[in-house]
Amino acid sequence: MPELDHDDVLRRAARHWPGGRLLGLRRLPGGVSSLTFSSVLSRPDHPDVPVVLKVAPPGLAPVRNRDVLRQARVLRRLAGTAVPVPAVLAEDAGDPPLFVMSQVPGESYEPLLDVAVNPPTPGVIAARARGAARTLARMQGVAVTEPATPLRAELDRWARLLDTVEPDIAPRHARLYRELSARTPDPVEPCLQHGDYRLANMLFTGERLTAVIDWEIWSAGDPRIDLAWLLMHTRPPHRFHEHRDDANVEAGRGMPACEELLAEYRRIRPGEVADLSWFLAYCHYKTAATLAVFVKRNRRSADPDPQLVVAARGLGEVVERGRALLAQSK
Repeated sequence: MPELDHDDVLRRAARHWPGGRLLGLRRLPGGVSSLTFSSVLSRPDHPDVPVVLKVAPPGLAPVRNRDVLRQARVLRRLAGTAVPVPAVLAEDAGDPPLFVMSQVPGESYEPLLDVAVNPPTPGVIAARARGAARTLARMQGVAVTEPATPLRAELDRWARLLDTVEPDIAPRHARLYRELSARTPDPVEPCLQHGDYRLANMLFTGERLTAVIDWEIWSAGDPRIDLAWLLMHTRPPHRFHEHRDDANVEAGRGMPACEELLAEYRRIRPGEVADLSWFLAYCHYKTAATLAVFVKRNRRSADPDPQLVVAARGLGEVVERGRALLAQSK
């Protein structure tokens, strides 16, 4: 992939503010399909303002999850709703496309997977998770006009990814695919779908949700997918760390049970959630697929990521837990 021209990005972003300039780019973690940077917007007679830039990877067509202007579009749609998101400040359709958004205060932390120096308390984690469930229900009330992706197409997307990896990376994944595809639920009214809705893709100050972030794979789709993804993270089937210290383990104990988060969701969006076991099993299959691709690349790396080495050892269990969940719904 060609090197990103930082000077060109800074110039193009700053021209939306006559007389203004952006003071450097600092790469941020988060997102895998576009580049994220922090910077500072400096203008005459204005206080300096921290901002975030999303930039499409240079040298690659800015389509699908690399289409950063599509990400800007959903942020604009959510502005002023009950779903907090960063404000889009400027867009540039040049090469590569980019947009500038507000830098929202807060921290992101996945309670049962991440390791932080000073993790939140269990009580804070519990409040965050319950709030995330309610926010998801509200988000699913936002109107969408895009065509919805059918469930079978979603399932086949992950199957194509798994077909590109060595058979030993995610053993028996083909069995889970066959079992899922044989029992695909009937469709329901589609809604706005984040695609990776979990606490790690949110910013919090204390218990307060300040922004839902990382909208790279948003779509219109079945509401049960985002819900099941959030619920799966109350007992994630995968891990990235061989050992998590006592403080992080204690933080994870604050994560509510699946049933509690489902009850919070239904406070806003009442009614039964049909075929939830199928969707939980599907989320295990999606987890296996996405991690399997990262593991494949990591195997070929001269400097392997130790977190992916740990994740690789558990992918067979991810698949088997998915199959067990599906069997429960028979």
